[in-house]
Amino acid sequence: MTLRRPVIGITLDHEPGGADRYSRFPWYALRENYMTAVSTAGGLPVALPLFPQLAAEYLPHIDGLLITGGAFDIDPALYGDADRHESVTLRPRRTQTEAAYLSAALQKNTPVLGICGGMQLLAVALGGTLIQHIPDSVPDALPHEQPNPRDEASHSVSITPHTLLSRITEGCGQMGVNSSHHQAVLSSGRAMVNAVAEDGIIEGIEDPTHRFCLGVQWHPEFGIDAGDRKIFNAFIQAAGETE
Repeated sequence: MTLRRPVIGITLDHEPGGADRYSRFPWYALRENYMTAVSTAGGLPVALPLFPQLAAEYLPHIDGLLITGGAFDIDPALYGDADRHESVTLRPRRTQTEAAYLSAALQKNTPVLGICGGMQLLAVALGGTLIQHIPDSVPDALPHEQPNPRDEASHSVSITPHTLLSRITEGCGQMGVNSSHHQAVLSSGRAMVNAVAEDGIIEGIEDPTHRFCLGVQWHPEFGIDAGDRKIFNAFIQAAGETE
């Protein structure tokens, strides 16, 4: 008998279109390796459209929610910051939709994996705040917008013992990760910090009150470190389990 693959809903980016682009009309975008990482780990990847009003109706049809990263930022107003750094770029429709999917998933106790910007959204949803621009707030920070290719590691993270991430990575203690962000989690709210970069920047969070709720600041879909595949394997396994 063939076991059913857990259905993993994956959030999409939204592009306005233009004469010199893929289409002159608005279109969705997603890097292929998100889908590949999910399917390789045993999941059935499904793209989620940016319809916030339908988020609650989609949730019964998915077993796990993957919130992807993107070249945009969370509105500072959502975490109580009245000022907005000049580097901040917003995509309100995407943020509104991902927040709706996340809220529905947390309410239903559906497994959640937030990657890069997805982790930042998760932190805000759990009462946390963000650093709007790392170079201005942490002068001695590592280059978190790494100059080398994204499919290479740029720095390491230390994993907090006795956390979900530590159990997933089998207590390895450290991982080599890629880095593509100018913002970061400042305070994690109700979430627990599970990974920190060498410069003190928070690189991972989790909510132990949910059966699987994990955020990582790097991009494990590239499979740079052995722990990256373990993250996807654990996420798919959790999505396939019944409560």
